[in-house]
Amino acid sequence: MAGTINGNSQAGPGGQGRRRARQPVPRTRTVEFTLNNEEYAALVEAAGRAGMARRAYIATVVLEAAANGTTVSGQDSLELVLIELMSAAGLVRRIIANLNQAVAKLNATGQATGELPVYAAESTRRADHIDAVADAVRKALR
Repeated sequence: MAGTINGNSQAGPGGQGRRRARQPVPRTRTVEFTLNNEEYAALVEAAGRAGMARRAYIATVVLEAAANGTTVSGQDSLELVLIELMSAAGLVRRIIANLNQAVAKLNATGQATGELPVYAAESTRRADHIDAVADAVRKALR
């Protein structure tokens, strides 16, 4: 049952997450599908990142793709993964820049830096890992 969308578990800690706005016309059609454990975990993680309940996330993604004429399969899915990886790497690099600025400011004032250098080093390591995965996807696309 863990691989199905059944509404029994929550999208994130503390609640169902953000719901889609109510529609002026009631929805009368139901779509159901079954996922394996890995697919379900990916769905739960993506919905959590979006701050949405699983079903709201699925409906939003599917309806946006349908409205844009987007399909996800093979090459297209790798391109989407690459875009997400590049976005993630950019966000991590922003975190690194902020951490480095905080460390420099603390060093200039003579105050103890605490764990900031460790966090900066770990962020750099993770950004490098994301870059390596992005390179692998980029090569697979060629």
